[in-house]
Amino acid sequence: MPLALLALAIGAFGIGTTEFVIMGLLPEVADDFGVSVPTAGHLVTGYALGVMLGAPLMTVLGTKISRKRMLMLLMGLFIAGNLLSALAPVFGLMLLGRVIASLAHGAFFGIGSVVAAGLVAPHKKAGAIALMFTGLTVANVVGVPLGTLVGQSAGWRITFGLVAALGVIGLAGIAGLVPDLPAPEGVRLRHELAAFKNVQVLLAMAMTVLGFGGVFAAITYIAPMMTQVAGFADGSVTWLLVLFGLGMVGGNLVGGRYADRALMPLLYVSLGALAVVLALFTLTAHHKVLAAVTIILIGGLGFATVPPLQKRVLDQARGAPTLASAVNIGAFNLGNALSAWLGGLVITAGLGYTAPNWVGAVLAASALVLAFVAAALDRRDKVLSVVDGDQVSTERQAAVPH
Repeated sequence: MPLALLALAIGAFGIGTTEFVIMGLLPEVADDFGVSVPTAGHLVTGYALGVMLGAPLMTVLGTKISRKRMLMLLMGLFIAGNLLSALAPVFGLMLLGRVIASLAHGAFFGIGSVVAAGLVAPHKKAGAIALMFTGLTVANVVGVPLGTLVGQSAGWRITFGLVAALGVIGLAGIAGLVPDLPAPEGVRLRHELAAFKNVQVLLAMAMTVLGFGGVFAAITYIAPMMTQVAGFADGSVTWLLVLFGLGMVGGNLVGGRYADRALMPLLYVSLGALAVVLALFTLTAHHKVLAAVTIILIGGLGFATVPPLQKRVLDQARGAPTLASAVNIGAFNLGNALSAWLGGLVITAGLGYTAPNWVGAVLAASALVLAFVAAALDRRDKVLSVVDGDQVSTERQAAVPH
């Protein structure tokens, strides 16, 4: 694997830290600004929506410059957004800072996925994408827990200041390690948009929204769920996030390894198991040990879907993958926003802090259904291709004089 993938992983580490660290700091932020926990959850929803909108916008704006320069500009935007969050005097400005930082997220991972896949042989593409996303998963083992610990002890503003510093390190890594590749030639917006006419691309993105949304339905409210339901102390949220991060690292590596071999079977297993585990979380959340084990499984099963879903979009959008790749990153975050919003609704309705787990189970099960639909369409297309091929062959034989 090329060393440039390390630079992409460094950038992913910073972005992953700012995306997930807010989960463990929602109560502190809510208290500081005098808002409710569900209202503070809008920091998750706003970030996710910013990713969804920023992914296509920033990708289109970057089609005329080199991918390295675009990645550097995106990291600069990420740094500015986190500094604003750290210094925000009111909740609205912090939300704005989160949105500014999020605009870099989707395009960074979308362009980074294309760069990563282009640096290796075709049979190693999913592995290269997974290696880049390792930065995102390791952030949940190191960056997020440390950020949560710092935020709970020294203040959440210090955490976001440190996240901005991570962005500076990521920017330096990209500048020093990613090759200065020229802007892709012949890229036209209409060619990139044509990929969205492919039903399989849209199905893959829908699976992304629903499948990963299932994860965030539970994890967005992990702090109040674990302290109010499972009975953990506030300080325990830090190591619970470490467990979630360890599950993410393992799931991402497994997904990267097997997506190149058996992509659809991997999706069946991971999405089906994720739906079951999320449903069980409504019960295991009342027991400390079982809750901890369940959190690991949610992280592992959720991130086992990331490399195969990203690779499937790249495969189905071959010839014009950059915008589709970025939009699929936005789809991950659309799922985050949808599930965080739905989770807040069921909590506000008085159904308790475990109710979002049912929301997540339904979303993951819906993604599994779409996976079966996509596979059925694949089989149909193969049959039609064979039939058309036989028909052409027969017509050619008939045209030959006897």
